[in-house]
Amino acid sequence: MLRKGKRTSFFKPSPSDCAARPATGSEPFADTLMEERIASVEPLIKKWAADSSSTSRYTGAAFLFHEGRHEAALYLSHVKDLHSAMLCCTGEVSNSGVIVRAHELLQTAVRRLSLEFHQILSSHLPYPDHAESFSSQSSRYSTLSSFSDFEYELEGKLSTKKSAAEPVMQEEERVPNAAVSDIKTIADCMIACGYGKECMDIYKIVRRSVVDEELYHLGFERPIDSWQMQKMDWKVLEAKVKGWLSAVKPAVQTLFYVERMLCDRVFTTAPASVGESVFSHVARDAAVALFGFAEGAAKAIKRSPERIFCLLDIYEAVANLRLDIEFTFSSDATSTVRSHAFNLLTKLGEAVPVMLGNFEAAIQKDSSKQSAVPSGGIHPLTRDVMNYLALLADYGGVLRDILADWPVDSSQKYPGFPYSYFPGCDPATSITAGDGDASVKFARFAQLALVLQCKLDVKAKRYKDVALSYLFLANNLQYVVNKVAQSNLKHLLGEHWVANHESMVKLYADNYERTGWSKVFASSSGLSVEISLGRAKESLRRFDAALEEVQAKQAGWAVTDQKLRDDIALSLAEEFVPAHRRLYDGCPRGDPVVKFTPDDLDNYLAGMLRATGGGSATVSEAAS
Repeated sequence: MLRKGKRTSFFKPSPSDCAARPATGSEPFADTLMEERIASVEPLIKKWAADSSSTSRYTGAAFLFHEGRHEAALYLSHVKDLHSAMLCCTGEVSNSGVIVRAHELLQTAVRRLSLEFHQILSSHLPYPDHAESFSSQSSRYSTLSSFSDFEYELEGKLSTKKSAAEPVMQEEERVPNAAVSDIKTIADCMIACGYGKECMDIYKIVRRSVVDEELYHLGFERPIDSWQMQKMDWKVLEAKVKGWLSAVKPAVQTLFYVERMLCDRVFTTAPASVGESVFSHVARDAAVALFGFAEGAAKAIKRSPERIFCLLDIYEAVANLRLDIEFTFSSDATSTVRSHAFNLLTKLGEAVPVMLGNFEAAIQKDSSKQSAVPSGGIHPLTRDVMNYLALLADYGGVLRDILADWPVDSSQKYPGFPYSYFPGCDPATSITAGDGDASVKFARFAQLALVLQCKLDVKAKRYKDVALSYLFLANNLQYVVNKVAQSNLKHLLGEHWVANHESMVKLYADNYERTGWSKVFASSSGLSVEISLGRAKESLRRFDAALEEVQAKQAGWAVTDQKLRDDIALSLAEEFVPAHRRLYDGCPRGDPVVKFTPDDLDNYLAGMLRATGGGSATVSEAAS
């Protein structure tokens, strides 16, 4: 029920509205003017008088703005004419009954306009990105033929009000222009007639309800208390966060943006603060709830390293929407939304380095039962750490922003760094030295890789055989290098880092050859000169014995990377196969001292150190 009494308006009647009134201001003329004005507008207004049955439901009801554009425009013109006459004749009409009739007729008209306003706001402004969510409204929408052929377009004039950083509405993200034009003309009429508050109240209630419903269809439910999230099972919380992640982008870029645009278009003739206030009432609480959920979830997520990806997903989603948020919620009335969103980024930016620090501590404290791999192969810790870092590297853009404020301490000591293998090498250099900007911004990745390397060195020292410890380090560092080269880590650490660590792999492999094959090298040394047949036989016997000893000792050892294994085999072959061939060629065929041909030796070297689970083939097996 519209209340009676004095109305306030943002508009004043034009002087031309009363131009027909004589300068004498005679009361009889004012009475006549009002009577004539009432008589001219009353038939159409009463024709569309809203009764209780038509306001109870929309289905099957007749609506002015559905029946024809001309009659709707005429109706609005009649209402404005009536109100203008009332303003002009106030205080000059001698018959108070005329004023009462005019006032009642105006209220009848406003009730109809309110009903039309409510109906159009509720039924004809779907969001194109998820129009299926309006299936409940599609049936009644399809019956309204005059709205079936609306042309969708974005008001071009709106672009002049936006900054260069403003998000651009895509082709499919448009609002029904005819429907917006209708509600705008209704709003202008109601405001001009002094019913601006009623107009805005209807708008707020309807659009606020639409926003809540749309968020629900997007998969976001109003958040539960933060203390409940603290107690929530991780799988349940993770599922809710995934739902939030799928909802936040369309909510900000389509739902809230369209509501902001709609307010701007409907209330353009009112002061700017009016549209801002209305939009704030429509969207602020929903937006605060949206970002409030993320704040609560971020607080509830434990700071264990494996949960970092959930926080990074939230950070990335909000950071990518920063410009959209700044534009859509730019007014003072919606400043709380900006505060919630950007405070969330700050809190997440503080949590991520803490979790990375926890991950580093977990590497250093690793005390897995499998302290060393019997074959010298890849340690589970190496796989776990590098898989984790490779996943982190997919968030390079996000981490660039976060880690910029958390530089690595280059003076930090690294217990366990293999100084004995790399004399004079400063571990801090491997963190900060790299390909320019990347090495500085992503030094934390190099630091974590270095911590892993130090831990692997500690595990390598638990091998009783020095050669196997070098093979273990070569294997694991080669895995690290491969993982970097095959993931986004290569972009973060840079080519310089990769080249340095490939050199370290080569050094580990050389040390394995030097310590693991020393007796074979010794037995083949000095064989490049001419020697007697007897000495050749003795040398061949010693060479074969040393080779069999190495084979027995290294049975089950493995190099998992094919290229590294081939490089080692080639290096060994180049070292002593030519010498063995000279001894072999110097002995008579069929001599019992000759056990293996040069081809047998080549085959053995090519097949050794294979991770088959059954150990490497012996030289005898290679010969057979």
